Amino acid sequence: MGCTPSIHVNQTGLVICHESEDSNSHIASYSAAYHTRVVKADGTTETSSGVAVTSLDKQSAFKELIPALTLKQGNESLNIEAQTQTSIRIEMKSTNNEVSLGPMKLKQKTMSILLVFAKEDAQSDGFWWAADKIGYKCYIAHNPETAMENYLDKHPDVVIIDHRNSKHFDAEALCRSLRATESSEHTVIVAVTKRYALDKEEPSFLPSITAGFNKRIVESPNISMCMNELLTLEYGEVQSRLKLSACKAVFSALDNVSDAVEISSEDHEVQYVNHAFERLTGYSSEEVLGKNSSEIVKNDRNRPDLNDTINSQLKKGKYWDGIYHTRRKSGEILPSHCHICPVLGQGGKISHVISIKNSTTDTSHILKESTEFNLVNGRLSRQSSGLHGVPRRKESIARIHSMTIEAPITKVINIINAAQESSPITVVQALDKVLEILRTSELYSPYFAQQNMKDNDPMTSDLVSGLVSQNVKRSLTPSYLSDVNSNSSGKQGSDLQSRRPSRALSSRQSSHHSHLHIPSPVTSSLSQVPDHIQEILDKDYTWEFNVIELEKVTNKRPLLYLGLKTLTRFGICDFFQVEESVIANWLKLVEGRYHSTNTYHNSTHAADVMHASAYFLERERNKAVFDQMDEMACLIAAIVHDLDHPGRTNAFLVNEKNELAILYNDQAVLENHHSALAFQLTWKDDSVNIFKNLETDDYKILRQNIIDMVLATEMKQHFQHLNKFINSINKGCLKMDETSSMSGNGSPDSTMMLNQLSAPENKTFIKRILIKCADVANPCRPLDVCKEWGKRIAEEYFLQTDEEKARGLPVVMPVFDRKSIRIPKSQLSFIDVFINEMFESFDDYCDIPELISHLQTNYQYWKERDEESSEKSEQENLPNGTTEDDT
Repeated sequence: MGCTPSIHVNQTGLVICHESEDSNSHIASYSAAYHTRVVKADGTTETSSGVAVTSLDKQSAFKELIPALTLKQGNESLNIEAQTQTSIRIEMKSTNNEVSLGPMKLKQKTMSILLVFAKEDAQSDGFWWAADKIGYKCYIAHNPETAMENYLDKHPDVVIIDHRNSKHFDAEALCRSLRATESSEHTVIVAVTKRYALDKEEPSFLPSITAGFNKRIVESPNISMCMNELLTLEYGEVQSRLKLSACKAVFSALDNVSDAVEISSEDHEVQYVNHAFERLTGYSSEEVLGKNSSEIVKNDRNRPDLNDTINSQLKKGKYWDGIYHTRRKSGEILPSHCHICPVLGQGGKISHVISIKNSTTDTSHILKESTEFNLVNGRLSRQSSGLHGVPRRKESIARIHSMTIEAPITKVINIINAAQESSPITVVQALDKVLEILRTSELYSPYFAQQNMKDNDPMTSDLVSGLVSQNVKRSLTPSYLSDVNSNSSGKQGSDLQSRRPSRALSSRQSSHHSHLHIPSPVTSSLSQVPDHIQEILDKDYTWEFNVIELEKVTNKRPLLYLGLKTLTRFGICDFFQVEESVIANWLKLVEGRYHSTNTYHNSTHAADVMHASAYFLERERNKAVFDQMDEMACLIAAIVHDLDHPGRTNAFLVNEKNELAILYNDQAVLENHHSALAFQLTWKDDSVNIFKNLETDDYKILRQNIIDMVLATEMKQHFQHLNKFINSINKGCLKMDETSSMSGNGSPDSTMMLNQLSAPENKTFIKRILIKCADVANPCRPLDVCKEWGKRIAEEYFLQTDEEKARGLPVVMPVFDRKSIRIPKSQLSFIDVFINEMFESFDDYCDIPELISHLQTNYQYWKERDEESSEKSEQENLPNGTTEDDT
């Protein structure tokens, strides 16, 4: 490039001339002439001259360098002897070797190698050139992440990991990660270890073997040594794994033959049986492996000396052929044509015994029990008495098969029952477990085993149980105190009267319906919005919109202003065919029924959820899937989803035997109340009735959608809705994305998938997750907003815990005790259990990267605050606590 080449000696002893300092390779190019400079231990230098080739890559440069070179380091020296070009180059090996496995002929392809070295040095260069000279494919990675990526992409036969120094990465941890992948059983993983002096004790290699390493190579940059090691690997470990992979094909073939095959040791200990053996005998492989084969099928139908005769033939290296009676698990004895032969191993001794029973000649009476299936009216009807020891189905089950009206789950169970009749015993047993699961009432609800909770953390466990269950057995005070405290509570103050969600809360929330603290004259039109409010509203289309600021400038009335602007943007007046004043009146009415005294579940939260819902609706995929009816349902559901919320959980209302809990049978108490009250209030007065001009059919559809979405916000059903969304929507979107990338957005396949997403049942799944994400989007908001919401929800839970203790009620979430709570820890637990997977799934569906970015930032913030709180508590030797500074 016009610069004077600089001359260096690298760690391998090669002469290197860089054309510029920006070159990333230490063997970038070579000048036409060079001088070798050798640095001695005493600081003096020697110089020699020679001829080099120009502009050569790493491979050709190494082959063409001829002069001898010595690099001295301390008292040691590394010599690379002068070689001619002819002597250094060896003849390339053939790309494929033929390997024999008994009668099988296998083709071994050119071996591929992955080198994992943090920095290229003499050792990595040695393996690189050795692989190049032999003709192997070679890749190099400098960190575990790149190594894993190359491993999964290239599937190398050999992975050589630098195990000499743990400063850059943990070689054993990387090895364990590689072994955790599915294809690792076919890979040879080698560790390069340090060379120790003869008088120094060398550490044990056993921990590395346990981590998954197959072999170790003591460091030596000598290329001949590296070549020998690689050749030894190819013709040893790599070939052995090739043969083992071929064995899988043999076993797969055995599992699909009709004859019963049994392989046992020379002592007749069963080592393998195929599926036909399981069908013939009724035993599963787990029941017979390790057992004596003669004892399993022992019966009095065979001649007493038959086993001695068979063993005598086997010891002579001959096979035995004849009729052999087999006792089934049910006790039934069946004759079969049997062929038994020995397999000779080392020293000509018997290593295995193969038994093949042909069940097709003498077991025809079994087939009389075979099941026949007729497809009648789209159903599988059974005409059978059972097979392979599977008992006859009861007559009541048979009647189910003949039903003319079937639920989808009944069809599934019928098909599984039918499939069991002609399946191996192991499949029958597995399908029995499937049927047991399918008969449960909540297919999508997870089972929270204590050991599955993150780190067995009490905070996470209590948080989950408090949010997804409605019955908690903890009670801190005697039950009789409940009546005493109840009688001493404040005055009644609700226009719902008998439906007050909490008697003890009545005095605290007596003014929540009228918002008397808010001035009466408020805007009923967007044109009348004050400038300072409009300035904040102008940012409502962004995710960074701050509803807390709007709450302050509107005197705790953000829902009216934001709701009017958002609903107008989505064309609500045209859709409902009503005046803007009707929308404004309805919003005033709804906002007035939110409890302004609640720290969290108030109209600000409703406005926040509506803003998030509107933001989600404007994602490209949702605009393609939803129509205006869906959009209206989403926005209205968001506005009313916590209407008249008392600031207490469902479990609290159930525990205090609240009349709302009695009314709704303890099931989704608040969610049922929110949706029911919303429609009651709307139809109460024509001036607020936004539904009055809708067609009857449209109203029914809209009402059903709103109710379904509000009920979906119940945390008890969180995992059910999420699992349905993942299985029904995410997988379809993944296929649609792949199709779009291959064929273009307008491809027929892409259109078909979009039509599938637009199916009513799929739109229901999407809308449920949309409002759920909007409802709990606080951890995905900008940090300042996230912190404020975290403080507010904690305070509301504190108040509930205080009241539960005062009234002697079961404490739903004991961790929310203001004296011992760690707010950062509660936020981390909530994100880990409920937020991460749901928002990742929703991001996969409609692309919301900004939310994921905020979520990661906020999670790191809470984590740092929690660690600081833990350290402070440990230093003070006090129970973990948190202050306002922690949030």
